[in-house]
Amino acid sequence: MNLNLPMTSALPIPDGAGAALDARAEVLAQLRERIVAFAASRYAGSHAEDLAQEVLVLIHEKYGQLDRLEDLVPLAFQILRFKLAAHRRKAARRGEFNLVDVDAFPPPSDAPDPAAVLERKELLARLMGGIARLGEHCRDLFRFKLQGRTFAEIQGMMGAATLNTVYTWDHRCRKQLLDTLGGSWEGRRNAVGGTGAP
Repeated sequence: MNLNLPMTSALPIPDGAGAALDARAEVLAQLRERIVAFAASRYAGSHAEDLAQEVLVLIHEKYGQLDRLEDLVPLAFQILRFKLAAHRRKAARRGEFNLVDVDAFPPPSDAPDPAAVLERKELLARLMGGIARLGEHCRDLFRFKLQGRTFAEIQGMMGAATLNTVYTWDHRCRKQLLDTLGGSWEGRRNAVGGTGAP
């Protein structure tokens, strides 16, 4: 390829065609400003320039015979509406509408909250201390429940006459455990009006 060749066409431009090309270029420049403003107002944001360029390329390729602004404006905006709809569908498929800036809102850590871990440890220590102060019957019942046994299985393991007997034992043991914990599951700090639920 010879790099010294001129970039313009070697064919002569007919008289009056240069003026028509300049007029069309001016019309397209005005049209481009309107298209960008309309696309930006329809939440296209940074894609407004790209959409305007796509519309102008389509007008240039398929509608080269139109020169007047009155003909090009409705056509350009109809094409732009189709392009905007396609852009929205594509963004929705990709999940771009609900994107969040990672610097402004860092993703939550997988590590547990230290305050929640501490509260859970304190509650577990209180529960274990309260269960240790209960009688053997209640300790066995809680042990079976923590193992995931059903009340029907506990009935057979503890030798209860009926299933309602196990329900009664469970109710009484939970009430005894609550009494040994001071009447509140949340602890003394929360029961007095700290951070516990009302």
